[in-house]
Amino acid sequence: MDKVRFGIVGVGNMGSAHLQYLANREISGAEITAVCDVNDRRLKMAGERYPSVKLYSNIDAMLDSGEVDAVLIATPHYDHPPIAIKALEKGIHTLIEKPAGVYTKQVEQMNRAAEKSGLVFGIMYNQRTNPVYQKLRDLVLSGELGELKRTNWIIDWYRPQSYYDSGGWRATWAGEGGGVLLNQDPHQLDLWQWTCGMPVRVRAFCKFGKYHNIEVEDEVTAYVEYENGATGVFVTSTGITPETNRLEVVGDKGKAVIEDNRIVFYRLRVPERQFNREYKGGFGSPECWKCEIPVAPGPGGQHKEITQNFTNAILKGEKLLAPGVDGINGLQISNAMHLSAWLNDWVEIPVNADLFYEELKKRIENSTFKKETKDVILDVSGTH
Repeated sequence: MDKVRFGIVGVGNMGSAHLQYLANREISGAEITAVCDVNDRRLKMAGERYPSVKLYSNIDAMLDSGEVDAVLIATPHYDHPPIAIKALEKGIHTLIEKPAGVYTKQVEQMNRAAEKSGLVFGIMYNQRTNPVYQKLRDLVLSGELGELKRTNWIIDWYRPQSYYDSGGWRATWAGEGGGVLLNQDPHQLDLWQWTCGMPVRVRAFCKFGKYHNIEVEDEVTAYVEYENGATGVFVTSTGITPETNRLEVVGDKGKAVIEDNRIVFYRLRVPERQFNREYKGGFGSPECWKCEIPVAPGPGGQHKEITQNFTNAILKGEKLLAPGVDGINGLQISNAMHLSAWLNDWVEIPVNADLFYEELKKRIENSTFKKETKDVILDVSGTH
């Protein structure tokens, strides 16, 4: 194979963006040959804009057509795992949009199918291409920050009511499976665990429809604990503006702060534990040097870089930046946060998958999900 033939499943907001750069041949070694969508109007729009691309309204027909070597799945969240499993079982390399799914039980099945297939399986965690987060991961893994002590992330994603009104599936338990945690925050939850590791338990407080006429959470404050005793706080909202995006990671040897796409390192001359043990002056603290860590400018290659890397993995065996099986990690955290809020109690990670699913089903039964949609394709160029 010298070129990967892509089929896109779902040509709504993100699917249309992926379709555009693939059709413009911006990914070396890749071409777009087919799209699939159950929405006739969107399918027609795609066909009019890209007449050489074959159109399918049935996923099985596209997967069995012989026209695609790989699929990029950009459907509503619940559909990611079943479509991915179907594609993998038919011998088709698979790249899914975030999140990996809505509940871990579903995603575990997808991961098993991927491992059994031996195919390339990736997830669109495009923020892993951002040099700032790559550098933070390096600082942590190299031991430059020392042993983890505390993490704090405040991340806002302001959305007006019209955003939620743009599709009947949005911000509903039956249609989307969650709110800010599942739609806006998968990248941050992934980066959080990718750089700092997985917490082992969580206590979360979710506000459902606090700022909007929706049934799911639009504000969350969560406290987590790590295996070594370190703690973390994650605060997120779609109702706060001006927005904040600030991550602090504190270790025994200093503190890293990411804000405005910059990383500042407050480096201790002497590790805190050593200073605490040896210093005899009563008041005092270790000497600290503030330095801005140089990183490449800009946010990295983002979606195109993930797609290029995925293509290279198929053609050349290149290591994936975002393996699909990693998608369950951030979902473990968001599922635990939801479950903690629902039960008003601490929740251990890995989350009890059966208990979470039972609680989710209760909310699905009372969901306001409407199949009809305003058929609006939003501009996603300013999102992540």
